[in-house]
Amino acid sequence: MKVLHLNTFDSGGGAAIAARRLNRGLHDIGVDSTMLVQLKTGDDRSVSGAPPIWRKGLAMSRPFLDDIPLLLYPERKKITFSPATLPDRVFVRVREYDPDIVHLHWIAAGFVKIESLKKLKRPIIWTLHDSWAFTGGCHIPFDCTRYRDMCGACPTLGSTRENDLSRKIWQRKIKAWKGLNLTVVTPSRWLADCARSSSLFNNVRIEVIPNGLDIQIFKPIDKKMARNILSLPQDKKLILFGAIDSTSDKNKGFHLLSPALQILSETGWRDRAELIVFGSHEPENSTDFKMKVRYLGKLNDEISLAILYSAADLFVLPSIQESFGQTASEAMACGTPVVAFGSTGPLDIVNHQQNGYLAEPYEPDDLARGIAWAMEDGERWKALSMRAREKAEKEFELTLVARRYRKLYEEILSGGNR
Repeated sequence: MKVLHLNTFDSGGGAAIAARRLNRGLHDIGVDSTMLVQLKTGDDRSVSGAPPIWRKGLAMSRPFLDDIPLLLYPERKKITFSPATLPDRVFVRVREYDPDIVHLHWIAAGFVKIESLKKLKRPIIWTLHDSWAFTGGCHIPFDCTRYRDMCGACPTLGSTRENDLSRKIWQRKIKAWKGLNLTVVTPSRWLADCARSSSLFNNVRIEVIPNGLDIQIFKPIDKKMARNILSLPQDKKLILFGAIDSTSDKNKGFHLLSPALQILSETGWRDRAELIVFGSHEPENSTDFKMKVRYLGKLNDEISLAILYSAADLFVLPSIQESFGQTASEAMACGTPVVAFGSTGPLDIVNHQQNGYLAEPYEPDDLARGIAWAMEDGERWKALSMRAREKAEKEFELTLVARRYRKLYEEILSGGNR
């Protein structure tokens, strides 16, 4: 069995990390698995993309070229929106590799044109890492549900016209994807429900398989040693928060974490706890959390991340929408309890008051309450930590996840895609 994964990048985002890990996991269980990307930045031999200089230059320009239609919408929100209009030659690369299955991941930023999926002429599995596949162009719809109909009057575009760019993109998708041999996989039940409710995927087979991780890398490390390695204090409770662009991406919830920690600091934690932030440097207009904050910037390897998770007393995930919540699963694999809002992807990761705490959605008061609850009792924390690791071992271990995908591949190739 030959599987070809398509993902725009091989690094730099949650989708790239998840796709690369799965590619590696499939290799480990004997599947001939390769990943094709628009722009290759790493040295993984199982990843292919943009080798000649001219092709690399073109690959770097494609995200900007794909955004040109958005210039017609000056009031649009500064969040990712992908028209997917650029011609591509991905189908040529697919034909050269001649896979049995084409496995799509995050294919935006000018990598794959909407109309190109029919040219692949292979059974397609599409693991969704956000909502773009079933919307009129936005990747995170927030509270908009117009994807259940035909999009149009798109709030992301700042548009009030029904026949706007989002409607046109939806129309292109419904026409181009009719009759595809397509199976959709989502990493969470919440995203599966969103996809099923959409007008594009309401008749498509949808399965739920979580993102996997290597639990021999993401594993508990002695907390004192981890803090010594990172020069972090031994006498404080450490609250960890982080993601790519953690302080600037509104969806990551930094604006909701800020008032929660201010509340926490006013209830006796000001001098007992510190916030550790990774994924961003300190913003120019930094928030006064009423407690000490350390900004570590971007961490570029999994071992450093595992040490940081182990150094923390808890990980907080205040995101508004998460397709899964990969950082939460990584933290739990390291024995670090997670506090998150009880909505979207984290519902599949955190069991309330068993391995973490699920706060009332988007209420900083309850987020603060959950953080305090997870830290204030040492025996309770030990139980949370043990159960966090147990869940990661049972549900997120990479080989288990890869085997679930291999079983799905075999079923589809045997004609079982119903």
